[in-house]
Amino acid sequence: MRMQSPIIRRQSRQIMVGKVPVGGGAPIAVQSMTNTDTCDVSATLAQIKRLEDVGADIVRVSVPTMDAAEAFRLIRAGTTVPLVADIHFDYRIALKVLEYGVDCLRINPGNIGRDDRVKAVIESARDHGVPLRIGVNAGSLGKELLRKYGEPNADAMVESALHHIDILDSYDFQDYKVSLKASEVFMTVAAYRKLATQIDQPLHLGITEAGGLRSGTVKSSIGLGLLLMDGIGDTIRISLAADPVEEIKVGFDILKSLGLRRKGVNLIACPSCSRQNFDVIAVVNALEARLEDITAPIDVSVVGCIVNGPGEAYVADIGLTGATPMNMAYVDGQTSHKIANENLVDELEAMVRRKVAQQQSQEQGQEPGQEPHAQDPHPATPLRIIQKTGTSFE
Repeated sequence: MRMQSPIIRRQSRQIMVGKVPVGGGAPIAVQSMTNTDTCDVSATLAQIKRLEDVGADIVRVSVPTMDAAEAFRLIRAGTTVPLVADIHFDYRIALKVLEYGVDCLRINPGNIGRDDRVKAVIESARDHGVPLRIGVNAGSLGKELLRKYGEPNADAMVESALHHIDILDSYDFQDYKVSLKASEVFMTVAAYRKLATQIDQPLHLGITEAGGLRSGTVKSSIGLGLLLMDGIGDTIRISLAADPVEEIKVGFDILKSLGLRRKGVNLIACPSCSRQNFDVIAVVNALEARLEDITAPIDVSVVGCIVNGPGEAYVADIGLTGATPMNMAYVDGQTSHKIANENLVDELEAMVRRKVAQQQSQEQGQEPGQEPHAQDPHPATPLRIIQKTGTSFE
């Protein structure tokens, strides 16, 4: 059987980032950040669309200048994706993007300046129903904290966050989330674990400046995995020196591996060996590329021989087991038909798409053949019982 996730999530308040609920038991939101010049509206909108296409729930945009704020107005008008404006120091930029319809502000109130400027931003955010994100980074802690602690550490990060939280509390503003990011895994994990016991606001997880695609994915998976296993985390961003689209893919893969979100194809594949009856790696790579557009949750197993193939296929929606002289295809854990090596990728893709269309039609009470509409996947992992029987592929 496939185990259900044992994770018990931390109870937190819920805020709304546009149409996306964050915290309060809502599915963990996956987000990324544009790396285009914000003043290049067309390029930024194109990147937001690419992020949306792979499932981004929220997109953050840097707004460093008033010119960028004016560009943000056009960006806001050009997409329905919830947008977070990343702002540092200049309260006037915050007020401008609030006027233009931003869904969340990433701004630290302690860095804005005079009390009247802090009050202006908080009151405008309240009036517009827009939450804030307090974002603490180990690399930009204040001088006083560095003098006190000697170097960045988890305690300094938490103290910095609490300083900004105290400012929001003084204005009775509770619609915020908090991030505590470092490039070092243990520091990040310790900071989040400590703060999680002191506030009930949602937490935005991330390992900042994690590295390139491979190393950053590994570091983020370990750090976020530790926290998510503790039930900590309401939204995540995977910080990679790579195409932001990869951040979304990695984020969903982390959540899928822990049974916290089910979105897109969950591909179970063997690493291949001399027992394989077809080129497993080539088939898996081709399937991943062809099925990237699917957002509905579906489990697909591709195993090259009969040692582990039948067992994985029994608990998958669509399965393939390598065999001689013909490979065996499975649907809902039951043997379906034989497939020749020459037709593997085409046939598997067709089977997956038929299954997705069937599932979506059933969910919506539609007749097969009607145009399905993707549903937001339930975060729980389905439980199936394996009943193994003898299988002959001859």
